[in-house]
Amino acid sequence: MNDSNYDIVIIGGGPVGAALALALKDSRLKVCLLEARPAKTASVDARALALSYGSRLLLERLGVWSQMQDVSAIRTIHISQKQSFGRAVLRSTELQVPELGYVLPYPALQDALTGALQHPLSPVPSPTEGRGVRVIYGASVTHLAGAADHAVIAYQQDGLEHTLHARLAVVADGGKLLAELYPPIVRDYGQSALITHVTCAAPKVATAFERFTPQGPVALLPYKDGYEIVWTAPHQRVEDMLAWDDAKFLSELHQHFGDRVGEFLTVGKRSCFPLGLKKAPEQSPMPHTVLLGNAAQTMHPVAGQGFNMGLRDAWELAQEILDAAPETLGTDAMLAGYRSRRRIDREAGIRFTDSLVRLFSNDLPLVSAARAATLTALDCLPFAKRFVAKRMMFGANG
Repeated sequence: MNDSNYDIVIIGGGPVGAALALALKDSRLKVCLLEARPAKTASVDARALALSYGSRLLLERLGVWSQMQDVSAIRTIHISQKQSFGRAVLRSTELQVPELGYVLPYPALQDALTGALQHPLSPVPSPTEGRGVRVIYGASVTHLAGAADHAVIAYQQDGLEHTLHARLAVVADGGKLLAELYPPIVRDYGQSALITHVTCAAPKVATAFERFTPQGPVALLPYKDGYEIVWTAPHQRVEDMLAWDDAKFLSELHQHFGDRVGEFLTVGKRSCFPLGLKKAPEQSPMPHTVLLGNAAQTMHPVAGQGFNMGLRDAWELAQEILDAAPETLGTDAMLAGYRSRRRIDREAGIRFTDSLVRLFSNDLPLVSAARAATLTALDCLPFAKRFVAKRMMFGANG
C-alpha cells in the first residue's frame, strides 16, 4: 500500500469517530482519520453529555476513562409528569451498579479521546506491533464514492486536493456527504432544546430529573455545583426563552419544573438547537462505506440515548473489523454482519425515544392519565425498572 491507500478511512474525528480509531489503534490495519478542525483546536461545543454506565465500560476498554476530567455521577433518576401524580425513581443501588450514568462536558470527552490517539507511530511496525492511526487535521472531505473493491475519498487541506483509497470508508461526521444521494428518514418534532447551567438552593446529590410536560421534556443533569439543563419546547418558545433576562428565566424555570431542588439561583450562558429524528437507510449507501453515530441516526435527547448508541456503533464496528480477514473489509458480507449485530439496538433505541416524545408531548386528558398510570406501574414493578434501566445503560443488546 502507498500513502494514499488504507484499510480504514474514518471521516469525522468527533467522539464517535475518534472512539472507533482508538479501538483500531493497536491492530495491524492501516487506519486514517480525517478531521475538519485544525490541529490543537479546542472544541467549542457547549453541550454536556449524559453518558450511560455501559458507555463508561466501553471507554474503560479504550483506556480513556481514567483521563476524563470534571465528571459528575448519576446514581438516581427521578422521572415525573407535570401536573400529574405519576412518577418513577430509578436507583443504582436497586440495580446493583455503582452509577446509572455520568455528566461531563463534550470537550472533556473529545480531548481525552484525541489525546489517546496522539502517541507517535513506529516508523516500521514489527509483526506484533500495531500500525497506529494517522490523523489528518484541517481535512475537509469534498467527495466520497464507492468502487468495486474500495472507496474513494477526496478532501481539501490548505487549499490542496488529496485523494485516499480505502477498503472501508466510515462516515462519522453527520452524514452530510451522502444525504443528497441517499436521503434519510427525517421527522421534525417542532421543538428546540435550550441548554444552560443553573444553580439552585437545594440540589440533590447525584440525582438527575426527567420532567415531562406538554411542551416537551425538561432534564436536569447533576453537574458540579448545580445542574445542566436541557429544556425542550416549541421553536418560537425557545427563541423567547433565549431573550429573557436571568430573573425571568429562573422564575419561569421554577414554575415549569417545580420545587424539587428549591429556588433556582443563577443561570449561565444559554444556547439552543433544533430537534428531530434522522434515520439513514439501513443498507450501506454505496459500496465499501458505512455510516456511524449521528451519520446513521440522530435522535431526540430525551433519555440521553444518542451519543451512547453512537459509541456502541463504534465498538461493534471495531469488533467486526478486527474479526474480519483484511481482504473482506468493506465487502457486502462483512457489512451485513455489522448491520445484523446493530439492528435490534438501533431500531429499539429509535422507537424508544420517538415513542417518548410522541406519548408525553401533549396535554390530552385521557393520555395524561394513562401516562401517570404507566409511571406509577414502572415505579412499583422491579422487573420493569430493571428492563428500562438496562436499556438506558446498555441498549437493547446489553
